[in-house]
Amino acid sequence: MTTPEPQGSGMPQTPPPFPQYQGHGPGLPPSQPGGLTPKRAAGLAIAALVVGIAAFLFGLIPVFGALVGIAAIILAVLAIRRQQSKGLAATGLVLGILATLSSVGTAAGLGALFSSDEVRQAAVVAASPTPVQEQESPSTEPAAPESEEAAPAEAAPAQPDVPADFTSALNKAESYSELMHMSKAGIYDQLTSEYGEKFSPEAAQYAVDTVQVDWNANALAKAKDYQSSISMSPDAIRDQLTSEFGEKFLPAEADYAMAHLND
Repeated sequence: MTTPEPQGSGMPQTPPPFPQYQGHGPGLPPSQPGGLTPKRAAGLAIAALVVGIAAFLFGLIPVFGALVGIAAIILAVLAIRRQQSKGLAATGLVLGILATLSSVGTAAGLGALFSSDEVRQAAVVAASPTPVQEQESPSTEPAAPESEEAAPAEAAPAQPDVPADFTSALNKAESYSELMHMSKAGIYDQLTSEYGEKFSPEAAQYAVDTVQVDWNANALAKAKDYQSSISMSPDAIRDQLTSEFGEKFLPAEADYAMAHLND
């Protein structure tokens, strides 16, 4: 009787191959086999940098530069929240802030400049007397010597013939004469100047020809102002009164002023 050989005799059996692990390596995310770190998108960070550079270039333009700067700031904040490239996002954020501050500062400076000009013009207007007060004096002067009641009725129709701008120029001429003691030529130049009242030459000529002013008295008042305020010599005062770059008084008016300077 033949004895069966034990199963352990003969050729050694090859162990079954090691089953390959179908999962992923320890500590590796399922989406990245092999241990590679996923790359994060940097689109918002790049956009923040590009818009920040554009905002920095347009920073001196009021309002527009601020709008571009705010856009760069928003893109940079979104990029930082999504953990994109911090270097690009931070650079765009800084450029956006600088552009916004520069644009706002430029706008504020321009606003302050315009407001100062408006305040100066308002002060000049406030210094001049109102048209109602100035128009009362011409109407009362011709009525004083008249004794008949029909005289004011005859003079009334002549008033509408004077244009409104002529009357305004006359009021301004009276104001400059009373407040600043200007000469006839000086008032005319101020009324027609593009930096002054901007009246037409016809209205300005009507004003200086119609205004009731003692030009000798104005020249004397100007001479005393120069003597008391800046201590000018008599010759220098006369030159200033007659100079075309100064007060533009007539030589006869300047002579009257010098003759009564120390009265």
